[in-house]
Amino acid sequence: MGAELIARGIMPSSGLWSARALLDSPEAVMEVHRDYIKAGAEVITTNSYSTIPSYLAKAGMSERYEDLTDIAAKMARTAADSATNKVEVAGSLPPLSESYRHDLVPPDFEGLEVYKNLAAVLNPSVDLYLCETMSCAREAATAAKAARSVDSEKPVWIAWTLDETPGGGLRSGESIEDAMAAVAPFSPDAYLFNCTAPEAISVAIEQIVKLTDKPVGAYPNRYHIPPGWTLDNEVGTEHVEMTVDEFMQYVDRWRSMGASILGGCCGIGPNFIAAIAASR
Repeated sequence: MGAELIARGIMPSSGLWSARALLDSPEAVMEVHRDYIKAGAEVITTNSYSTIPSYLAKAGMSERYEDLTDIAAKMARTAADSATNKVEVAGSLPPLSESYRHDLVPPDFEGLEVYKNLAAVLNPSVDLYLCETMSCAREAATAAKAARSVDSEKPVWIAWTLDETPGGGLRSGESIEDAMAAVAPFSPDAYLFNCTAPEAISVAIEQIVKLTDKPVGAYPNRYHIPPGWTLDNEVGTEHVEMTVDEFMQYVDRWRSMGASILGGCCGIGPNFIAAIAASR
């Protein structure tokens, strides 16, 4: 959502990130949701990745995180319900500080409280919880614990972000085995890898299909994320050129390896999703 809104000139790539569009351009958020649905998406994600206290505090609005999360959830639900085919809504439970920065993950007791509040607000509007871009085992476990405590029945998907070096494990350096062990008490319904280079995802899928019989999947990005990056610092990301055909080569490979949940993260526009849908 965030990268797509930036590509459409709706918002800057800093500050409140995609939360800004909820305030200034809600119609653009709905348009993006609907464009992905038209492309064939069967699951859309709430635009709540940056409706978190740490980001909203930049504008003195940290106390509005539940309100804005609720708005994002209802918008996604409206878009999904207006589709002619069945579309599910995934409630995003994102990093609470900075993406990719396992060293900035807040203490468990702090994170658990915020995640519980987010999960409670999302609950009426979503079909499943998506603990996404989890950079370390502890972060994913805290988000999953909160989701399960709010609704023990709704599916919980875990999506980890990986070290850019294939085979390097999570961004924290922890192994996939250790990451799975940390969330095992909460019985995730699916394991995914997201916001990572597809080369690293390929190795991770090869590893995880040997460790679980649960559904696995991937939604890569089109950026290289260097160490030390934050949304507002001077460490820059590097755009990675990847055509739809190249993307589909990865998708086909992941399918052949056993992945069944496939999509896209930053920089993967509706045309990429349309290609997946056409290949079903």
